[in-house]
Order: sequence, then C-alpha cells, then structure tokens
Amino acid sequence: MNKLLASLIATLFVGIASAQSPAPVAPATPAVIKAEAKADKSVAAAVKSEAKVDAKADAKVAKAKVKAADTKADAKADAASTKAKAQAHAAKADAEDKTKATAKAEKISAKADAKAGKTIVKADAKVDTATVKATADKAIAKTETTAVKAEVKADVKAAGSK
Repeated sequence: MNKLLASLIATLFVGIASAQSPAPVAPATPAVIKAEAKADKSVAAAVKSEAKVDAKADAKVAKAKVKAADTKADAKADAASTKAKAQAHAAKADAEDKTKATAKAEKISAKADAKAGKTIVKADAKVDTATVKATADKAIAKTETTAVKAEVKADVKAAGSK
C-alpha cells in the first residue's frame, strides 16, 4: 500500500513539473544571430584544423613505425649475413686453426648481434619520439579548439548583452 501511494504521489509531482511552461526566451536580435553564425563558422574551422593536425600526426607516427620496421629488418639481415660469413670462414679453417677461427667467428657474431640490438633500440626510440610529438601536437590542437569555442561563446554572450 505504501509503495502504491508513493508511486501515485511521485507521478503527481512529475505531472505537475512537466505541465509547467518553460521560461520565456528573449527574441534573438540581429547582432546575436550574426554572432552565432560567426561562432559556428569559427568553431567549424577550428574543428577542421584540429582534425587535420590529428591526421598529420597519425601519418607521422605511421611513417616512423614503417621506417623503424625497415631499419630493424635491415639490422637483423646484416647481423645474419655477418654471422654467416664468420661461420663460413671458421668452417674453411685448417684443423690446427679451427679453434681460433671458431672463437673469432663467435666474437664477430656477438658484435653483430650487439650492433643489431643497438640499431633496433634506436629505431624504437625514434618511434617513441614521433609518438610523443604527435600526442603533443594533438593536445595543442585540442587546446586551441577549446580556446576558440570559449572565445566564440564569450562573443555571442557579449552580442546578446548589447
């Protein structure tokens, strides 16, 4: 019974609240209409500019990733080639020089792996740098768009008070 009574009272209040007429809106003056049109145009230009910056930033990151992948592949291929040459040279060595040649081949292989590792790390660092710069560019563009929106809102408000 209490739930039924509570729901009926709530329905009554909702009906009363929705039956009230909205506050009268002052008619828009020509200055306000002009300011709103200018505001819409400015905001659209800012949003378009932001989208363009975002697209360029994403393209730079994608380009950096592709370049890094190529650099990594080249580094790995160079290391494999160097290691293969060293192993082949060790295999051709005489029996008495075999131990020395094998040790030299292992040393060359280790250096090749280290060089490839450094190259890979540097390539990844370049991708990270490009990503950070792109993120910063996007944030700056978003901030500029927000500033334009706030400025335009203030202009419309000022036009309404004239």
